[in-house]
Amino acid sequence: MSPPPPPSWLHPGIRLIEAERSVGWAEIASQADAFEAAFRAMGTRAVLPPQGVPALVAALVAAERAEVELHLSRRTSVETDAKPNGPGFAVLLETSGTTGTPKLIRHNFQRLRGRLRGAADPSARWLLAYEPAAFAGLQVILTALAAGATLVSAPGVGAGELARLAVRNAVTHISATPSFWRSFLLSLDGVAPPLAAVTLGGEVADQPLLDRLAERFPTAKLRHIYASTEAGALFAVGDGQAGFPAAWLDGGIDGVGLRLNDGVLEVNSPRAMLGHGDGWLSTGDFVELRGDRALFAGRIDGRINVGGVKVSPEAVEQVLLDVPGVRDALVQAAANPVTGHILTALVVPAPEVDEAALRAAIRSAVADLPPAARPRLVTMTGSIALGAAGKKTRKGTA
Repeated sequence: MSPPPPPSWLHPGIRLIEAERSVGWAEIASQADAFEAAFRAMGTRAVLPPQGVPALVAALVAAERAEVELHLSRRTSVETDAKPNGPGFAVLLETSGTTGTPKLIRHNFQRLRGRLRGAADPSARWLLAYEPAAFAGLQVILTALAAGATLVSAPGVGAGELARLAVRNAVTHISATPSFWRSFLLSLDGVAPPLAAVTLGGEVADQPLLDRLAERFPTAKLRHIYASTEAGALFAVGDGQAGFPAAWLDGGIDGVGLRLNDGVLEVNSPRAMLGHGDGWLSTGDFVELRGDRALFAGRIDGRINVGGVKVSPEAVEQVLLDVPGVRDALVQAAANPVTGHILTALVVPAPEVDEAALRAAIRSAVADLPPAARPRLVTMTGSIALGAAGKKTRKGTA
């Protein structure tokens, strides 16, 4: 018997490849039937622990049919308030970087899909480089579903293995964090996938990385996006430059209002989480105006207290990443008996770079920074470990 027609947001030509297994709408529909029966028995909220992309897509289909909230968990063991936040179908996403009971953000499904663009594109082959149940991962999945594309995934593996999968499956579209892209470029061994679209999100997209990606994939559409679990998908920048046009702070962009409050970006978004009201949301990101450009300069909750001076590790990283010969950098805090904290830096040098010359260039680059912002220990390394969300894991903020 033929499967029922898919929902309007899922193209029937979709193909999901995970763990060497390829599934289409027929297999998704069968699993959705089983989920639907279980979800109706659960009542008004269902929880889906990590099970891979095919199961996640089937769960979305089933939850919409059953008109229940679906909590996409990023953990195998979940403790949450069992009470629903409201009637009907909605998606609950967990914020990252927390311990204990996760903070849940409730989204209207239509708002989640609010910035999806483009018509059907069955020839597109996407690589999933984010956690499936994270906001960014779900955006990639929904984009591929709407286009009827092929989506390649391997949850839990690193950038090196994903680079090999991208080449093996001739991937054409990748959306990932800047940290992932730096590791991805270092992992490519001569052969590269035929990318038509390169997208960055989740962290600051620095100019040297944008330039390297444009050089490595000259025919690809290059853009960096700004979004968050709470505020939803906000805007995309496609001019190849870091930051965004300062003029957007006056007129907004793509239906989103933007403004600065004491240097912190606030947004008024039609795609924000449910229940926050209709007002402005603080993103927690500092923004500096330089000429006609607005540049990101670190997060409020990421600043480090060095002898009474609040320092942004992300801003210091940008200085290091601008040094020729630096492929990646991680700035974080270390305890110090005099100042409370000092900054330290891990630096990934480009291949065949002279270490002594690179250290001299780094010292010169940070010399203009305030003393508290200069890393006191710089360690060369072959790679920087990333967390499950594809971002750098920073310690010692205060």
